[in-house]
Amino acid sequence: MIERLSRVALLGSAWVLYVLFGLSIFSIGLMIERWIFFRVRRDDTDKLSERLIDYLRGGDVRGANDLLAKSPSIEAAVVRPALKWLEGGAGAVEEALEGEMRKKRRELERGMTSMGTIGNNAPFVGLLGTVIGVIDAFHVLGQGQNKEAMGNVMSGISEALVATGVGLFVALPAVVAYNVMAKKVNEIESNVGVIGKQLLAYLKAQDKLATELHALGEWPHKSVGALAADGGFSGHPPMSELD
Repeated sequence: MIERLSRVALLGSAWVLYVLFGLSIFSIGLMIERWIFFRVRRDDTDKLSERLIDYLRGGDVRGANDLLAKSPSIEAAVVRPALKWLEGGAGAVEEALEGEMRKKRRELERGMTSMGTIGNNAPFVGLLGTVIGVIDAFHVLGQGQNKEAMGNVMSGISEALVATGVGLFVALPAVVAYNVMAKKVNEIESNVGVIGKQLLAYLKAQDKLATELHALGEWPHKSVGALAADGGFSGHPPMSELD
């Protein structure tokens, strides 16, 4: 068994460098794809949130829906489906936001596992190449005791250490990219939370006002969410008809 492993080791460490080169190309491609993904979906979410609440305060549910539809941001893609649950009140909207965010999170985190795996394991792949190179070098040393053999040993060890350096070179950008991606995902999730909190605060405040006015006999026996869903604010189409 040891002899078979020795024969494999003596094949050299060049194949390890090819593996690392392939991992490097894969990770760079993944970084570019993720950069483009987040780049084309940027938007001013603070302004988006303000305009969304303004539309809802004006009873323009259709306008709020169109506003979110035109935004390229992931935050808008999460919040927009939740508007269809306005008739259920703040609780239903909150659950809808949480469900949509979980679905989008899978898309946001695509490639992060691969990036993390490369960042964590590329140095070990490089170390494997170094160990194989050192084994090969000492094998050459065992074959002869002349100066030429010693020179081959030193050259072999020097080449073997290159594999460790290449492994670190592949791992460092992958680790940085993973951390940047994780930060971006958390930032988007935080933005959705901010927009969701403002939307829920608006619904709760309006429902409280509706309850007080109903007690005075000045408001229909419906929540604000239900009125919005029926187009009861300004004669806009019901939420069920929104695309």
